[in-house]
Order: sequence, then C-alpha cells, then structure tokens
Amino acid sequence: MLDFEKQMSGDVLIEKVNLAIATIVEARIMKKRLLDDIRLYRKKIIVDISKCDFIDSTFLGVLVVSLKRTRKAGGDIKMVIASSFSKTLNISGFLRVFENYSSVEDALKSFGLYSKESKLEFINHRDIVFI
Repeated sequence: MLDFEKQMSGDVLIEKVNLAIATIVEARIMKKRLLDDIRLYRKKIIVDISKCDFIDSTFLGVLVVSLKRTRKAGGDIKMVIASSFSKTLNISGFLRVFENYSSVEDALKSFGLYSKESKLEFINHRDIVFI
C-alpha cells in the first residue's frame, strides 16, 4: 500500500493518507498533492486521514491552507477521521474548521454522490482519470 493514494468517485477526488504518523516530511508531500489538485480545478476533495494516529501541526496547517484555497476557488475539502483521533483534533480546534466524517462513504454522501453502485477509481498522482 502506498503512503498516499488518489481515488475518484464522480467529480469528487479522494486523497487517502495511509500513514500512522504524519509529520513535516509528509506535510510537504501532501501540500504538493493538494496544490496540484486545486490547480487542476478539483472543487470537491475528501482527505481521508482515518489511518493516522498522530498528525503534527505542520500537516494540519497544510490542510487548513488548502481548505482556504479550495473555498476561494468555489470548492470544499471534507475530512475522514477515525473516531479514536477525533478527540485530539477537537481539542486543537481543527474539527471546527472542517466538515468531518467517520467514513469516505459518509463524506461522499455529503457531496450528494454516494450510492451502493458508486465506483472508486484509483489514479496516480500525475495522471487524472475521468470516469
């Protein structure tokens, strides 16, 4: 499994973070990925950090800045967070900034796109596949 994966469901881009710990090193990677997504006019983005047990302030900052840029472009970023980690993020105030969900399916529903027939398409970072 890759540390970072992209999936598409309809016009929603899902950025999956498959790491237990996300620090400044991973924040640099995530920043580039999200900035590229925004430049490619992705307006509906889900960031799935449900596998993360720890995220440092740099990584959180990247997510907040990316949210601001996405909203300025008329889009939104929604988060998928493990319930065991949500208490920590709530203390930091992070959960007041983002809409957060316990599953990708719930986040997709919030964009009005999930059904049992929904298809997730894996894509790599350089190639965007339209389905």
